[in-house]
Amino acid sequence: MTTTEQPDLSVERREVHEIEHVWIPMSDGCRLAARIWLPDDAETRPVPAILEYIPYRKNDVTANRDRERQPELAAHGYATVRVDVRGSGDSDGLLVDEYTQQELDDAYEVIAWLAGQAWCTGNVGMTGISWGGFNALQVAALRPPALKAIISVCSTDDRYADDVHYYGGCVLGSEMLSWASTMLLAGARPPDPKRVGDGWREAWLERLDVEPFVASWLAHQPRDEFWQHGSVCEDMDAMDCAVYMVGGWDDAYRDAILRVLSGYSGPRKGLIGPWGHTYPDSGVPGDPIDFLDESVRFWDHWLKGVDNGVMDEPMLRAFLREPTGEPARAERSGVWISEPTWPAPSVDLQPWRLDGEGRLLGPADSEETAHGRPTANGRRAEAGHHLLGSQATGLEAGTYMGFGLVEDLPGDQRREDGASLCYTSAPLEQPVAMFGQAQVRLDLAVDRPDALVAVRLCEVTDTGASRLVARGMLNLTHRHSHLDLEAMTPGERTSVTVELSAAGYTFPAGSRIRVAVSPTYWPWAWPSPEPVTLTVFPDGGSELALPVRSPQPDDGELPAFVNPSRAAPAVPTAGGSRWVDHDQVSGRSELVTMSAKEMNVDDGLVMAESRRDAFAIVEGDPLSAEARSERSSQITRGDWGIRVETVSTMTADATTFRVTNAIDAYEGSTRVASRRWTHDIPRDHV
Repeated sequence: MTTTEQPDLSVERREVHEIEHVWIPMSDGCRLAARIWLPDDAETRPVPAILEYIPYRKNDVTANRDRERQPELAAHGYATVRVDVRGSGDSDGLLVDEYTQQELDDAYEVIAWLAGQAWCTGNVGMTGISWGGFNALQVAALRPPALKAIISVCSTDDRYADDVHYYGGCVLGSEMLSWASTMLLAGARPPDPKRVGDGWREAWLERLDVEPFVASWLAHQPRDEFWQHGSVCEDMDAMDCAVYMVGGWDDAYRDAILRVLSGYSGPRKGLIGPWGHTYPDSGVPGDPIDFLDESVRFWDHWLKGVDNGVMDEPMLRAFLREPTGEPARAERSGVWISEPTWPAPSVDLQPWRLDGEGRLLGPADSEETAHGRPTANGRRAEAGHHLLGSQATGLEAGTYMGFGLVEDLPGDQRREDGASLCYTSAPLEQPVAMFGQAQVRLDLAVDRPDALVAVRLCEVTDTGASRLVARGMLNLTHRHSHLDLEAMTPGERTSVTVELSAAGYTFPAGSRIRVAVSPTYWPWAWPSPEPVTLTVFPDGGSELALPVRSPQPDDGELPAFVNPSRAAPAVPTAGGSRWVDHDQVSGRSELVTMSAKEMNVDDGLVMAESRRDAFAIVEGDPLSAEARSERSSQITRGDWGIRVETVSTMTADATTFRVTNAIDAYEGSTRVASRRWTHDIPRDHV
């Protein structure tokens, strides 16, 4: 049933209590652990339920965040529910991979259980960031009858296109092993004895035997059925509820927001801010907004039937960056804009031609060609521009899945530009507002059957600094399809299109636009098995299709977002660093990232974690590439304590990837388990 007869619930603030631990039974006998926040009078005045369903442990990893967010939302007349995915936290069973059918089927049952509670109206919403945003979309495609709306933050509709495994058909060297190592550690932590009782140790030892996820991810290098599962882009209209897609320009999942807005025919909204992989009320980098208020308006409309006009507003609101001064990496100035639909009629793809003199010629430039004239690197235009890829290109890329922290963001791109083929415009006479996804078509050839191409779009300031705006990669053996792969014919010219990440960015007057192209991008892209010489033929029609937005009369008419009325949720004590070492003698370069955090939970539990990732390569030798991830986690409460340590590595020869994983688990000072795995996986056109 609904509560449209009580519209005052949308503004009334209700007293809330917390139920720290509830078992939700599954049909196969498994129990999922839940934490619930309820208005005190929900038994007599039922409320809709909002589910967040993730493997990040309600008692420790998300405990402090949940205690900030969940009661605030519950006070607006909702039951907010945090459930540990099967095999994680206090839930029974084993977590054997991301987004399994079992995980989704469990969520279907959880929603039915919530809808049937006496304190629930029967209407349910689902929300979450990252994993919780993913499975909200996937569960929506199962059409649980009670699920009326979802808010999906920092997620994707396509598990292959832009998640942490592959990008453009390239193996994500900086993410595949690192994320798998994070989940290896997460899965190796025990349930809480305080909640589970004496069976916690037996459950822990079973979890320690679960195979690391990375082996199955790497065994599926094309976009096959493994990745099609859970990718709602296969049939977006399988979803049958209202969808609000939320993210940031500095997050890896920005493109999915635009894809869902254009591909889903049901009720939908989109929000893209100047943030990384974080909630909008954290606002890093850039100003935070009152995301609680924005969420409540959406939930009130779809779960309570409140006619508040939220769906009468433009389909998409986004932040359009307007950089000023020097390119300080954390700077995020700009304006909020809106679009009534997506694709937007205000955006046109504008052609900018790559020419033989290393220029980028826009619509206003002369049509004169550089045919037969010397190019910037001394070669003739008809001969093409040649580049033997440097294996260290990409070390200034920043973090693929950045959280908006300064150490995550890409730095000045001049060193990267120097190791790339660059095509640069004249200084702009007027500002150019980019909004959406640019495409770069390249007429090219390579001298090896397995090769990739990385393309960056940069703003070059009037002082010469190069600021990264968007980028894309393409495994050239995937040029026709991500499923039916075809090796390149060395020396043969072919035309490919590289789609860049979406951006909302104004290139100021006086700055220049640069397209930079390279056959290497380590560690984002695992390198090709042999050094590759890339040739770009500008005279073959190579061009940038730039989505240019014209100013609209409605810009600025909507009320501006405001800063949160409450403090941003507390974050764990943390410290992070990122550096690159170059050995001039051996030619070895290594990128290292480190972080550590500690958090105290109200019931006396203390959790500490540390991580270190290192990515090394030797110039001229792509087979020297190595990724190494180390993780450590310690959980204590009084005299009880456990510690888990993991070490994972990934290397490759010309034909095979090799991945190793190790777990050592301790109860107190006693090692209770030691596990080792080695997987050799054939390279498949990578």
